[in-house]
Amino acid sequence: MLRYLSIAFAISVAACSPSEQQSTTGSTTNQEAKPTAKIESQHAVASAHPLATQAGIEILNQGGNAFDAAIAVAATLGVVEPYSAGIGGGGFWLLYQADKQRYVFVDAREKAPSAAHKDLYLDKEGNVDRDKAVNGALAAGIPGQAAAFVHLANNYGNLPLAASLKDSIQHAQNGFVLDEQYLKLMGFRLKNMIRYPESKKIFLNNKDAMPAVTEKITQKDLARTLTLLAGKGFDGFYKGETAEKLVADVNANGGIWSLEDLANYTVVEREPIIFDYNFAGKAYKFISAPPPSSGGIAMAQTFKILANTNFNSANKIDQIHLMSEAMRRAYKDRAEYLGDPDFVKVPTQALLSDQRAKDYASSIDLDKATSSLELKGPKNIQEGFHTTHLSIVDKWGNRVSATLSINLPFGSAYTAKGTGILLNNEMDDFSAKPGEPNAYGLVGNMANAIEANKRPLSSMTPSMVETDDSIAVLGTPGGSRIITMVTLGAWQYLQNKPVEDWVSYKRFHHQYLPDVIQHEPDTFTNEEKVQLEKKGHALKNVDRKYGNMQAILIDKKANTLTAASDPRGVGQAVVETANTQ
Repeated sequence: MLRYLSIAFAISVAACSPSEQQSTTGSTTNQEAKPTAKIESQHAVASAHPLATQAGIEILNQGGNAFDAAIAVAATLGVVEPYSAGIGGGGFWLLYQADKQRYVFVDAREKAPSAAHKDLYLDKEGNVDRDKAVNGALAAGIPGQAAAFVHLANNYGNLPLAASLKDSIQHAQNGFVLDEQYLKLMGFRLKNMIRYPESKKIFLNNKDAMPAVTEKITQKDLARTLTLLAGKGFDGFYKGETAEKLVADVNANGGIWSLEDLANYTVVEREPIIFDYNFAGKAYKFISAPPPSSGGIAMAQTFKILANTNFNSANKIDQIHLMSEAMRRAYKDRAEYLGDPDFVKVPTQALLSDQRAKDYASSIDLDKATSSLELKGPKNIQEGFHTTHLSIVDKWGNRVSATLSINLPFGSAYTAKGTGILLNNEMDDFSAKPGEPNAYGLVGNMANAIEANKRPLSSMTPSMVETDDSIAVLGTPGGSRIITMVTLGAWQYLQNKPVEDWVSYKRFHHQYLPDVIQHEPDTFTNEEKVQLEKKGHALKNVDRKYGNMQAILIDKKANTLTAASDPRGVGQAVVETANTQ
């Protein structure tokens, strides 16, 4: 049963750990579900690649629902976007089940192998071996993506899993033509992809240089692996032939997996973070990701802090200042308190209390930036920056917002022989040595230390926002910047901007440390930069556009859907007339 604090700015506390739920005090009430928004004449898919979007549309046209389509889209993305996601990784799935008027968060995050321990990546001198934490078999957590496909098909879908995986199998078997996005992201990982024979053979066409944009990549072993998954479900991946090949190859190359690690992997259903924000006379309900994602809590804190300021009526410069200050404080708490709720007690109620938001808001000087060091929190955590996202709405009103990842582009760069499975390097999302910098020069804390079977902290923030006359479905890749991107996209929605504006909005970001406002090259004018610097903000141009938001707007009044794919990527958003028979 979903529980939330009975305060003006309502926050769900159902995502806290079982022990915290038992000790929570104060008034609670049942959440009243609103009637679902059904657009019976339309359905929509927005994803990071046209082939994936088309796979989802085809499933919807065959009578599949949003959950079937989500499997098809995600599986195809794993084939044609190997740099972003795949069955060697994991992800978070925010679902709305229309017939039950129910939100549920499906946690298919990777887990640390049972042999993992806090000193896993330390050398003899006690220093972190960054290469082992990022590259090769030891960097990989136990994948959750395949289990998510099975879970969705068995519990939510209309169609058999084999139907939803059909397109991904065909694209793996027959190949797909490369694009500039593939080559751009391969450029980040080329020297490591060359190190591993299977990866080099598949993704570089057995060359020591990047393939041409017109070349085709085929993945025959992956096609067989997906076929086994389609035919045997969970046992087709986590037991039998595929599992045996994975464990044998991973362990022969420095990894620590066991057959039991795979067989014992479980998807976890969690209650999402739910909070309200009032703007321009409307109440907006946010539904977002709970721990082990930091996204929902950090976004809730950001908006709660802003609700205690004059943010809604402020000028643009003051809005940027206030939002950056709210982000700063939310990310400070992220670094200090958040981790896997099955292993650490996440103080959700305290973090989302009305008093904490008021205290944080009162600590903000409208004319002067706060020094992050004055907040006296730990250093922050930074995870890999390439993931992918999909948003889907079907004619029955079911909705999916899912963010999927293998961490860095092309994950660990390591492909397990005979499987076609490119493994994640999500183990680097743990704090390899609490108190010491990771690959980005940033430091984590004990709440996110490596432990056997633990899930690493993530910023993936699949979200939905609803009010009486519309619903937003949105999310994006982007590492630690995901939370602020979704926050900015939601802010555009609150201002009644069209969905195209959510995905194309010029982005800025503050994550507590480093103590700078990071931004895309064209986010601020020269005058805006001067005004922000006068307030004491340090600005850092990241010299590239980032993120790849996929979004859908349900207009309840007009009875229509609109969708958009981020112009920064190569994705596609399609709204199509649905078969109403």
